[in-house]
Amino acid sequence: MKSSAAEGAGLGRAACPMTREDVTRLIVGARVRKGVRWSDVAREVGQSKEWTTAACLGQMTLSADQAAKVARIFELPEEAIALLQAVPYKGSLPTAVPADPLVYRLYEIVSVYGTTIKELIHEEFGDGIMSAIDFKMDIVREPDPKGDRVEITMSGKFLPYRTY
Repeated sequence: MKSSAAEGAGLGRAACPMTREDVTRLIVGARVRKGVRWSDVAREVGQSKEWTTAACLGQMTLSADQAAKVARIFELPEEAIALLQAVPYKGSLPTAVPADPLVYRLYEIVSVYGTTIKELIHEEFGDGIMSAIDFKMDIVREPDPKGDRVEITMSGKFLPYRTY
């Protein structure tokens, strides 16, 4: 049996191993195909829906047990389990200014209210930052007769700047 030109040129599967981005694409595809809800995945993994979704989308590191559960839920190949445990490249968006309307609105909120948030945090806590590492987020639906609202609560540890 003849091998393909790609295999002959060293471009077969061994030359192009699966990446973390490939795993994310597999997860997103399987979630849609199987009708899986992120909250159900989170319950199985044992973390919040916000953290679990971020992990499945490539922004967090899963433990071996969590990675195995995610792989089972989404019927991922064995090699995906190790990639789910690798430290990810975080905070990557496809463009500097997000094009997706929902992500853009969050960008717009920070553009409009970022300086206000900064001023009020500094007034209350002093010179420092809110951690995105020691951090939690909750997203809930808030019923409203004029149209349901999105409530996003973010909580991060305050980290003061040190003098040295």
